[in-house]
Amino acid sequence: MQFTFPAKPWQRAVRSRAIKLALCFAALLAAPSISAFDLDDLYTVEVQLDPTDSSSRDNAYETAMSRILVRMTGSAYAAESEELADIFSNPSRYVLRYRPGPDNTLAITFDGPAIENLLRRSGHATWGPDRPVTLVWLAVDWGQGDREIIAAQDDSQRRASARSIDRNRLLRERVLEVAAQRGVPVLFPLLDAEDLTNISFSDIWAGFDDRLLDASSRYDVASVLVGRVRTVGLGRNRWSYYFGDEVLSWSGEPEEVVNLLADSMAQQFAFSPDARLETISLRVAGIESVSAYGAVQRALEELSLVEEFVVHSVAGSAVDYRVKAYGGVERLGKALELTGVLERDRMAIDPLQRTIPLANSDLEFVYRP
Repeated sequence: MQFTFPAKPWQRAVRSRAIKLALCFAALLAAPSISAFDLDDLYTVEVQLDPTDSSSRDNAYETAMSRILVRMTGSAYAAESEELADIFSNPSRYVLRYRPGPDNTLAITFDGPAIENLLRRSGHATWGPDRPVTLVWLAVDWGQGDREIIAAQDDSQRRASARSIDRNRLLRERVLEVAAQRGVPVLFPLLDAEDLTNISFSDIWAGFDDRLLDASSRYDVASVLVGRVRTVGLGRNRWSYYFGDEVLSWSGEPEEVVNLLADSMAQQFAFSPDARLETISLRVAGIESVSAYGAVQRALEELSLVEEFVVHSVAGSAVDYRVKAYGGVERLGKALELTGVLERDRMAIDPLQRTIPLANSDLEFVYRP
């Protein structure tokens, strides 16, 4: 017998993944959130209101819609597109709710799935909640021998002065602001005793990125951005980006590089409306309990590129699925690696390590709670 589980709406996926992310970091520290952008807010934008303008709310809807389109298409140019402006000429149709905020701001939440459907029908790429969290190691040379690593929070007991705290906060906020605009979850390291034991400014500045990647493992991230910034004098800012097997080198100001980061992610995770729906064979080993089975099911449900999945067969602790997904095997494999509960089956990658015969699957993963 086969069991088919249709994929749930993106809103449930966003909420569930945001909860898992929050629980992950709660286990690391008892401190306020260090993530710049919460996936639960993917379809929510905060904009400024002009209390003296009678059409201020309509203008706010238009501004918020242009920002949502940047996030959902993965293109920074979406806000300037006349075609998209015509397609979404009445943004209020897609507003689910709004709430006033401090200092004459308005937080507007849109109907993301409805916008996504219209984008696809009109021939535009869409990027759902498949957005890996990026850890940013940022070393700054302030000049005259003053060097620091930017942390998630400024510790007044560790920092030398209020001036140091303020400049670090401003630089950090430059990164976080652009990340929020593009809908890219970003966090900075804690720089607690464990981090400072493993990493120094010199490690970052000298390019000992292997040490950084090892130190990043405690944050459970697949995406790591390393920045070396000079605020005075000659020399370019140098950046390295690591995502899986991909390594990229960039230069530029923090805002430019965060946009490049978002572009790189969108290139991998956004898919065009003409992307074919393919049926992919997936084997997941290590499912030894009902809770493990449920965790894998939820992981598949939460992927926006998955249309539906079917349990094809069960052999011991391994379950074979037939997954209908957009974008092909490679894209589904990358998305599965970001679920937090699945990792590539090394025995499947290296046949010499196999101890048991495996099914003829397109993808083979192992459940790791």
